[in-house]
Amino acid sequence: MHRHKPQTKPRNGLVAALDIGTTKISCLIARQEGTRPPRVLGIGHHASAGVRHGAIVDMDDAEAAVRAAVGAAEEMAGTNIHSVNVALSGPVFKSRLVAYDIGIAGHEIGDQDLRKILDASRLASELPEDQEIVHSIPVGYSIDGNRGVRDPRGMFGDRLGVNLHVITASTNALRNLDTCLHRCHLEVENRVVGPYASALSALVEDEMKLGVTLIDMGGGTTNISVFFDGELVHADCIAVGGVNVTNDIARGLSTPVQHAERMKTLYGNCMPSPSDDLEVIKVPLIGEEQTGETNPVARSMLVGIIRPRIEETFELIRERLNSAGFEKLSGPRIVLTGGASLLPGVREMAGSILNKAQVRMAKPRYLEGMAEASSGPQFATCAGLIYYALESTGELAGRTYRPKDQPASRLGRIGQWLRENF
Repeated sequence: MHRHKPQTKPRNGLVAALDIGTTKISCLIARQEGTRPPRVLGIGHHASAGVRHGAIVDMDDAEAAVRAAVGAAEEMAGTNIHSVNVALSGPVFKSRLVAYDIGIAGHEIGDQDLRKILDASRLASELPEDQEIVHSIPVGYSIDGNRGVRDPRGMFGDRLGVNLHVITASTNALRNLDTCLHRCHLEVENRVVGPYASALSALVEDEMKLGVTLIDMGGGTTNISVFFDGELVHADCIAVGGVNVTNDIARGLSTPVQHAERMKTLYGNCMPSPSDDLEVIKVPLIGEEQTGETNPVARSMLVGIIRPRIEETFELIRERLNSAGFEKLSGPRIVLTGGASLLPGVREMAGSILNKAQVRMAKPRYLEGMAEASSGPQFATCAGLIYYALESTGELAGRTYRPKDQPASRLGRIGQWLRENF
């Protein structure tokens, strides 16, 4: 299979990852050294600003926050970076499966035929003006109608078909992101949608082959990716995350947002327990910070605020998967990652609402030099970006799964791949 070639080669073997989230902005600088896992040289993270539900809403604030995160990583690494691999966050992208074929006149299929069938030049004119291709991933080939071909090179046939997973994103959102990074004197090396990056870090090979749904629960968004037969076949994002839970607590208990976040972290749970009515939490009141006045509240009230929001999140995920036709395809397995997945009870609720038998919590894949405090689920996207950049250039050893983003040709019958295989 062809592999995606990034716009620029990593300088001096360095790769940089940037995840611009709603609650935090993270930057990793790493280097690949021989056959060893990538080694992290610099880590920087900063409270996010100017970002809402993954989209930039204030250019000046976002620029300052990105500069702070990147500057911290550069200082730790002892070097400056000029380009980054950046994650696309928020519901700005669209995912669809398309299928089409070309005539090959019975000759042996080679690289030239694959380049022809995966040529993007004709697809661009068929896209809406406000959409731009981010990924086009071949998820299976067919020769003369015989499906299930993984790599058609060296085979013979009259017609070569391909099923493509095409992910497009809002042109304006991409321009805003590029502008913000250019103002920070950074070039974009690769753009990767958040659910794809998280999956490269959080999933293992067998899960991708057997079928799995990855749910990355962030601060302002929740990313969803579905893998089957080793390929990403669906990606989605909903504009609900941990911030919504915090705001619900702040409103429901009339407490400042920072105290609501603290209570969520220390006492939060989305599954009730018999002792909740007996445990009392002292809640600081809005406007009473100077006097220190607090309001005693049973923990059951806090759980009663958190639970409906988490239920709503998983119900939205279930509806999205059902409407796209992927609820059954992903099999019985769910993998959770992202900072908001750390809330106690999330794992049990995910299995219950999504009717999945196997739910596990994922940590990012191992990166040498990664501090324990920076290796939790909230850094899965950044870790995935590092692997994406290295795997795309072929510099990473010992990994069989590689990103196979490719330019696409004409849009064909949407969803045909699903109908053919299921």
